Amino acid sequence: MTRRLSDQQKKRIAQIQEHRRQRSAAQAESASSDDFAGEAQSGRVVVRHGSNLVLRAADGRVVPASFRANLGEVVCGDNVVWQATENGQGVVTAVAPRVNALSRPAFGGRDKAIAANLSLLVVVLAPEPEPSGFLVDQYLVAAQRIGIDGLLCLTKADLLDEAGRENFRQRFALYEAIGYPVVQISSKQAHGLQPLLERLRGQTSILVGQSGVGKSSLVNAMIADGPAREGSLSTSTGHGRHTTSAASLYSLASGGELIDSPGVRSFRLGQLTQAELERGFREFLPYLGQCRFHNCVHLAEPECAISAAEQHGALSATRLATYRQLLGGALATAVD
Repeated sequence: MTRRLSDQQKKRIAQIQEHRRQRSAAQAESASSDDFAGEAQSGRVVVRHGSNLVLRAADGRVVPASFRANLGEVVCGDNVVWQATENGQGVVTAVAPRVNALSRPAFGGRDKAIAANLSLLVVVLAPEPEPSGFLVDQYLVAAQRIGIDGLLCLTKADLLDEAGRENFRQRFALYEAIGYPVVQISSKQAHGLQPLLERLRGQTSILVGQSGVGKSSLVNAMIADGPAREGSLSTSTGHGRHTTSAASLYSLASGGELIDSPGVRSFRLGQLTQAELERGFREFLPYLGQCRFHNCVHLAEPECAISAAEQHGALSATRLATYRQLLGGALATAVD
């Protein structure tokens, strides 16, 4: 059973996090120009653990760093300007504008970015834990919202026999029908990862999914030096690597960049308007604006184009049910 935090506990946690952020910012601000050992250069944020960053420099070096307080939130995938310091570390002095950012609600209800500058969201699913279609739909709405492609990856296929693999795939056939590719892989079979690697080539992808689906193991299988790389990040940040506790960026030898995100029991979308939620379901797009009433919310209104499409088999009943469930939360937020 998950214990809910009281408002007072949430406030206390937020205060501790803010204190840590201010302490790190003070250290970064105290670095004067005399402390810098080189010119300003570009870099990419590989991982952030609280007040600490790890950067990938333009020459490929991995550099521990801090960042200026006036930069706000700095996250995995951010393109930055930084300068080396005398102690061999670095200070981030500027963050380039983001193309997009994947976020989810944090304490206090505000959206908190997880990773930035993405082009593909990969939802990793396995026979166990039991996949949640509701969670999958939320991830895909998030992808639509920030303008990136979505992909479903069915892993641990080696745990199933041929009939089981086919049944597993058929559960998610509805997503292929609306334009989301579905790949089936196994890290324990020769060339078993190839279908996914081909999709990741040339992309900046983020892996998302429930805790326990094996995302970190999948990352290690795709990256030859994955465990060593995680170890170096762990050493730089002072955090262990038993599980993924923060989004981390890797380069793929086959081409592209890959971000592994922390596993979650549930994923909640941030604040959405009804229009944003509608557009998050890509198969709704041909029917939007076709309802009898301009303010139709596609629940039980007469002559609703979305409801009619579902009744005629043109839209998935389960996807429409997800939309209606999420709509309740969106409307409640709008009222608040």
